[in-house]
Amino acid sequence: MKHGLLLIDKPAGCTSHDVVQEVRHVLGEKKVGHCGTLDPDATGLLLLTLGRGTRLTRFLIRAPKVYEGAIRFGRATDTYDASGTVTKEAPTDGLTTAAITDAMRLFEGEIDQQPPPYCAKKVGGVRYYELARRGADVPLKTKRVHIYDFSAIGGLEGEVLHFRLRCASGTYARSLAQELGERLGTAAHLAQLRRHQIGSFKVEDALTVAALAASLEQGEPGSAYVPFDDIPLPFEEIRTDAQQEKRITNGQTVLVRDARIGEGDWVKVVNGRREFVAVGAVVECLGPEGVRVVQPKIVFK
Repeated sequence: MKHGLLLIDKPAGCTSHDVVQEVRHVLGEKKVGHCGTLDPDATGLLLLTLGRGTRLTRFLIRAPKVYEGAIRFGRATDTYDASGTVTKEAPTDGLTTAAITDAMRLFEGEIDQQPPPYCAKKVGGVRYYELARRGADVPLKTKRVHIYDFSAIGGLEGEVLHFRLRCASGTYARSLAQELGERLGTAAHLAQLRRHQIGSFKVEDALTVAALAASLEQGEPGSAYVPFDDIPLPFEEIRTDAQQEKRITNGQTVLVRDARIGEGDWVKVVNGRREFVAVGAVVECLGPEGVRVVQPKIVFK
């Protein structure tokens, strides 16, 4: 199990890096990465790349994410979640489920979002949270994110509303909670968050680190492990013959006939035995017959 993907169910109270370190110890494998962090208080799906799979992180990290969580109204914190210091208290009189859900819909689509001051984003090589802890000014730069669905689960329970969020990579649920409170004329913070899905991968198939260690004593960890050759990528797959495979592994271009792909598209290249050979890119389209020139970009020999 040195190469591939591993689905881990992260508990609260530890960082994503802590989980990576634990998995390295359990597997005895140094090359372990992750496809998107979770805050220490958050739980749920972490997608870990192993061995050669670490070279695919930049493609897998772009997959959309699905979360469920809870927002508490009436209090804002400096971290935008329950672990922070309260910076503002505001009344919630008259706040209704209908008003909240109407406001939530305004966040759907492409929006400019301000990252939280306590986050791992870097400026000049320094992380935001390091600046915030020093009392230094954190940049107010926004980033473009895409929210596919931001909706309530049930109704308002006291000052707490449970929600579902489906969004593009790079979205901060904490910022959504903070901004929602401000839009409603009160204050709010993220009280709870659990990641349920990354692309096609679901937390139901994941294991805790303890369960992973136990499963390894009995064999492979079932659906929590995806072998390297079977890793699904968010683009088309093309199959090569023996001659094309040789050219690809030598870093040379090949011609393929595939009308599904166009210039600039990434492709997953497999051989006749369906072994994962390379990640390539279409660099040219030739004629109307769907002939494409594929240049290997990442080769797995």
